[in-house]
Amino acid sequence: MGNIIVIGSASIDLVVKTDILPNAGETVMGNTFFTNPGGKGANQAVAAARLSDNVYMIGAVGDDDNGKAIIDNLNKNNVDTTFMDTIENEKSGTAHITLYDNDNRIIVVPAANNQVTPDKVLPKLEHFAKGDIIVLQHEIPEETIKAVVDYATNNDMRVILNPAPYRKIAQEIIDKVTWLTPNEIESDLLFEGRVEQALESYPRKLIITQGAKGALFYSESQQLIPGYEKKVVDTTGAGDTFNGALAVALNENKSLEEAVKFANLAGSFSVTGLGAQGAMPYSIDLESYKGDLL
Repeated sequence: MGNIIVIGSASIDLVVKTDILPNAGETVMGNTFFTNPGGKGANQAVAAARLSDNVYMIGAVGDDDNGKAIIDNLNKNNVDTTFMDTIENEKSGTAHITLYDNDNRIIVVPAANNQVTPDKVLPKLEHFAKGDIIVLQHEIPEETIKAVVDYATNNDMRVILNPAPYRKIAQEIIDKVTWLTPNEIESDLLFEGRVEQALESYPRKLIITQGAKGALFYSESQQLIPGYEKKVVDTTGAGDTFNGALAVALNENKSLEEAVKFANLAGSFSVTGLGAQGAMPYSIDLESYKGDLL
């Protein structure tokens, strides 16, 4: 089994839960406020590391209290932080999250995450080997995504690109990544509504997550791998849990069908608690489902 290298954002989430969503210029009372470690990259690293060893995070934090908290949390969750950078005179990234009506709205302030640049990342990848899996998202500079995908292609490494938050992707990036994992909204934007055609054009590469319904990909015909119904408390981090778990299963050389089923199961656990990482499952949580996953 190889390594999983998550290259991405690491932040602190500032979360408010409310029963009333304010209109422009309006002030309303919220129910709950709390802070949690987050960032799509860190979330995916934690999701993977709770299910497997050999998970590394490449990213950046500021030289502030939030940065220390982010690193401590990654270490506590079995993520190897050897290749994390602390940027002097910079703030750590933050995500400002509003929870309302079983859904979330998020504003991300990248800060130190903008320093996850090719010149800092590529030398770190020299410590890894062909066959290792790299996990990427869109909360770091676009030039870094391209440089890492090119490096992986030239060194026989596999790449999961989770294109969130949405931005346009160059065709060469889509062609070179091993797996592309947008949600329904992102896939509609990426392929300008031609999702059916895109699935057929990228068989066993394009995996579209559909929340509780499951995940869809094409292999001779459309394959919908059903999700698992659980009581929803907070959907923040469900997609990140899916991607982290998918990397673990693929790294264990499971078939794509088995890997997506495993990722669906892990993702379903994540919605049962508050915060992006709060309810991400550990391996022991999935033990009773082993027969279902065969």
